[in-house]
Amino acid sequence: METEIELWELAAPAFVGALPALIEIYAAAMAPPREQLAGRQAVMRQHAGYPRFGAVVAVTGDGDAVAFAYGFHGRPGQWWHDVVTAELARTDPAAVRRWFADSFEVAEVHVLPEWQGNGIGRAVLHRLAGARRERTAVLSTHTGNTPAHALYRSSGFVDLITGFYFPGTPDRPFTIMAAPLPLRRRAAGGSPPAAGRPRGWPSTG
Repeated sequence: METEIELWELAAPAFVGALPALIEIYAAAMAPPREQLAGRQAVMRQHAGYPRFGAVVAVTGDGDAVAFAYGFHGRPGQWWHDVVTAELARTDPAAVRRWFADSFEVAEVHVLPEWQGNGIGRAVLHRLAGARRERTAVLSTHTGNTPAHALYRSSGFVDLITGFYFPGTPDRPFTIMAAPLPLRRRAAGGSPPAAGRPRGWPSTG
């Protein structure tokens, strides 16, 4: 696609205001049952209150959001952090100390299907992680040879646990991944999406 894309960084209040648009990107990318979206949106709203929250949205020149990513400082007491570190501690306690002592949890990275394959996912991920003060970044992704897994591997993430089942999702195996910060940059042609500011986005019309 030739449309110019800008990357906008959103503080927590702007992110919460944009959730109706962002949850539709999540729905298009992940195809969950529609009845689960209200709960997912509530989780995202809760995450916006976590420490050192940050979000990046990819927006077209017309002001339409086509991708987003967000994360926050991981620490004990957070559900994902506690579930993952408890599992990892059973097999490799040193890995818990190495990767989770000062970690940035990448909670979501999603791109509308029709915009995938254009480097936008990489752009929002790297913009999101680019200014972090933590030593590491951690995340989970579906287990398998997926474009998302390839993106994370090329950005410096390594597999910590494969085939992991979160409570409540016994039919969906995940891979837990971690990377040192800053993320690895991959040489590529072309220009990255431009930086920008959310000039009143999302629109209220």
